[in-house]
Amino acid sequence: MMPPRARAGTLRFLVADDHGIVRHGLRELILDAFHPDTVVEADRGRRVIDEVRAQAWDLVVLDIGLPDMDGLEVLKDLKRIRPDQKVLMLSLQPEEQYAVRALKAQASGYVSKTRAAEDLVAAIQTILDGRTYVSTTLAEHLARNVGRRLDDAQDAALSDRE
Repeated sequence: MMPPRARAGTLRFLVADDHGIVRHGLRELILDAFHPDTVVEADRGRRVIDEVRAQAWDLVVLDIGLPDMDGLEVLKDLKRIRPDQKVLMLSLQPEEQYAVRALKAQASGYVSKTRAAEDLVAAIQTILDGRTYVSTTLAEHLARNVGRRLDDAQDAALSDRE
């Protein structure tokens, strides 16, 4: 794995996932790749909201599937609290179905849990550099569908939770 570019100052990450083993793995990956000063873990949406209400983070890595709240609902709440908060959505759900919704809700990026660790590191670095992360797979999907509305009747019929 290529090391990310050095970053001046301190880095603070908030990692939210309902599975302890996943949180631990994300924490270790972030510690190894970015050497942040702080990595805080949360297993519930309410905890994420409380943490973001209390302070800004360089990045919130947020799972879509949390036990008390849908991750997209949490994202929308975070953006109301701190409009500039960077949030990377992470999920097992297919990019074609959920990434567009996450990006419309102002996520800074979307990564599937099926991707390699290097992809997650690249996504984090892209977001820390002030850009939006979109995977090659999602970019191809968006390019194929640029001529039609992204929220066509099939997608529009589903709520964010669905």
